[in-house]
Amino acid sequence: MKFRGKDVLTWSLNNYLGLANHPDVRKIDEEASRDWGLAYPMGARMMSGNSNLIEEFETKLSEFVGKEDTIILNYGYQGIMSAIDALVDRKDVIVYDADCHACIVDGLRMHLGKRFVYPHNNIEKCEDQLKRAVKVASETGGAILLITEGVFGMLGEMGKLKEIVALKKKYPFRILLDDAHGFGTMGKTGAGTGEELGVQDEVDIYFSTFAKSMASIGAFISSKEQVVDYLRYNTRSQIFAKTLPMPFVVGNLKRLEMLRSMPELKDKLWHIVNRLQSGLREKGFNIGNTQSPVTPVILSGGTNEAANVIMDLRENYGIFCSGVVYPVVPKDVIMLRLIPTAAHTDADVDETIKAFEAVAEKLRTGVYSSKEAQSA
Repeated sequence: MKFRGKDVLTWSLNNYLGLANHPDVRKIDEEASRDWGLAYPMGARMMSGNSNLIEEFETKLSEFVGKEDTIILNYGYQGIMSAIDALVDRKDVIVYDADCHACIVDGLRMHLGKRFVYPHNNIEKCEDQLKRAVKVASETGGAILLITEGVFGMLGEMGKLKEIVALKKKYPFRILLDDAHGFGTMGKTGAGTGEELGVQDEVDIYFSTFAKSMASIGAFISSKEQVVDYLRYNTRSQIFAKTLPMPFVVGNLKRLEMLRSMPELKDKLWHIVNRLQSGLREKGFNIGNTQSPVTPVILSGGTNEAANVIMDLRENYGIFCSGVVYPVVPKDVIMLRLIPTAAHTDADVDETIKAFEAVAEKLRTGVYSSKEAQSA
């Protein structure tokens, strides 16, 4: 991409399958914009905003992820917030992973009942919180919703879905899975982390977005027909807001068709993922315990050093990537977060690893400690 007029190699785009600039996608997006315009359909789904194409899209998504029914959401962030609000009331209890995305946390803040958090992927503590939830729910007459993610977007670890599903034999709860980073990238067919781990049928409420593997806008929730029908009439961010514009619906239908019929896209993604991650490990880089395309590179240094590393990579090596510093990560930790895609090449990987070796050596020798380091 271009950054301030300069070509850079970017590892910071949610474009897992390389669809953003795929000629077939660009063609359908152009045609749909010309045919429909951005105004149609004019209104919320419950009023004048429905269409046959939206219903067709929902049916095909249900078939793909193996659920009875699906509701399309105009945006992922506000969609899951509002869905959480709709799914539980003050009698119900929520148990959730501490590393859940901000959209989930914001949804939790609207919950009027009890909520219990457990340390990231700690199943022992998760079970402890489920025990507390069962006690509260027995007193209030409510139910329990457990929220976790298929792939955690910061460190790339999969959620402990198998272990959580096993707990359903001991405790009465439903699972709401945010699979934003798993849909299209994980599983034999790309149907997500539940498919990857063989527990898709045990995921009660499946959420994902079109903004990652499909490089688009919007999101969806798939579940039992009764649950989806309830959400259609109780998800406030959908019933009081305009539905997804038709160019996005038509474009997303095409993207879903490509995701399902072109496994070579996911194969190419994983070729790049494996080459990048194995190459970084071979050079001694700490990339944590990622089990997904998300590739964190963990370095030691302060906030000023992080800024200089990112600037040097961009300005002098032509590498654009996202940097994460305190308070998202502990003090004196720098995390460079790389998002591989099917659009990357082997040459891109080799160039990036070489650049990372160079900046890591500069960081080790204190070059980035000075304010002038960006020109080093």
